[in-house]
Parts: sequence; structure tokens; C-alpha cells
Amino acid sequence: MMTINVSTSKRNELVDITQKVQDVVTQADLKQGMIVLYVPHTTAAVTINEGADPSVKNDILQSLERLIPEKDGYHHLEGNSDAHIKSSLIGASALILVDKGRLVLGTWQHIFFFEGDGPRKRTLHMQLFPLLNS
Repeated sequence: MMTINVSTSKRNELVDITQKVQDVVTQADLKQGMIVLYVPHTTAAVTINEGADPSVKNDILQSLERLIPEKDGYHHLEGNSDAHIKSSLIGASALILVDKGRLVLGTWQHIFFFEGDGPRKRTLHMQLFPLLNS
């Protein structure tokens, strides 16, 4: 298992980690297979979406805030219930194929670490699964 460190600077943020993930795949010399990304935090998540136009990240964050506002009469005493809900909706893991040493992503797709209760220093775990040839 490998770990990527992610530093966030805002309460709600999408951090593009595509290159960090590709760097791990390259360093591990994974040519064919898949990787699992896993976020071990209850107020953070990982997702794949458009990375070419930065306004998409903003639209996602604004929509999440509109659907799940920070203050909405939640019962959780820490004051970050919205982050727990957003994290649950986005998801704690992602599976990505690797072919010829490169992440298999669509033309516009990037990998994003979602922060819902920042700023913080976070970790993202990666498990690499090489394709076994018979």
C-alpha cells in the first residue's frame, strides 16, 4: 500500500491529485492492472470528474453547499455534519484502470480529493493490483 499526502486550504475544496496518483503508478512501474484509492477520513472523499475547466470544481462545490448547507439544524455536536454527509455522497474510494503505465481516464477526467472539513493535512491510500499474466 502507498500513501499520498494532501494538504487542503479551505473548508470545502476539490484538490486535483491526478498527477500525484500517476507519479505513484510510474514509480511502482505498474504497466497493466488497476489501483484502488481509499480516503480514511469521514469528512473527506475521492471522485473523478472534469479537470480541464476549473469552473466544474466550483459548480460541484456550490451545488453541494446548496444541497447540504454547513448549518442546517444537525444533531452532531462537532459542527461538521455537512462534511460527513457530503463525504458519504461522494464516496471514500475509487477504482482506476492502468494500461501501458498510464491511468485510464477519459480526455477531460481528473482525480479529485474532496475536503469537507478543512483546512487539514490528509492522507489517501493507494493499493496497486498488477495484471497477472497466465
